[in-house]
Amino acid sequence: MGEPVVLRTTRLTLSRPVDSDVDAIFDECQDPVIQSFTTVPSPYAREDAEKFVALASHWWDEGSELVWAIRDAAGLAGMVGLHRIKDGAAELGYWLAPGARGRGYAAEATTAVVDFAFGPLRLERLEWHAVVGNTASARVAQNLGFQLEGIRRRGLAGHGPRVDGWIAGLLATDPRTPQPWPV
Repeated sequence: MGEPVVLRTTRLTLSRPVDSDVDAIFDECQDPVIQSFTTVPSPYAREDAEKFVALASHWWDEGSELVWAIRDAAGLAGMVGLHRIKDGAAELGYWLAPGARGRGYAAEATTAVVDFAFGPLRLERLEWHAVVGNTASARVAQNLGFQLEGIRRRGLAGHGPRVDGWIAGLLATDPRTPQPWPV
């Protein structure tokens, strides 16, 4: 991929995480919601944040994953990324810091990333996965136009036994309007 791409929205700047973000990433990843609903290590150590920032840079260089720090006027608000980019598809993932939730940041940041995925990246399909019960993440995906494709029984590895996971998909040709989900 090469040089990291900066995305801007009305209120946010999305840019590659850098070394100066390590302390904020470490602090935010102490949140039990982030640890239970994402793939971050649990417990989360400062070294995990350091490794993540180094990996994010490597992923950008090779184009396998594109991860952006979500930044508002106050600083780091969360992360959003396109993971496992291959054969015209990727997985959309995101988390928000507790203090950034409830402001519409997830919708704003993910919309910018989806636009980039289907625009300049020319991807054909995005997938979204979440632990069954992560309704906040589900609302974001549903409002982006993702269609719920089912439940993957024991489909997600976490910080203990495997858990059931929702899976949804969005094609470049799909309408980007909220979809009805039975959840």
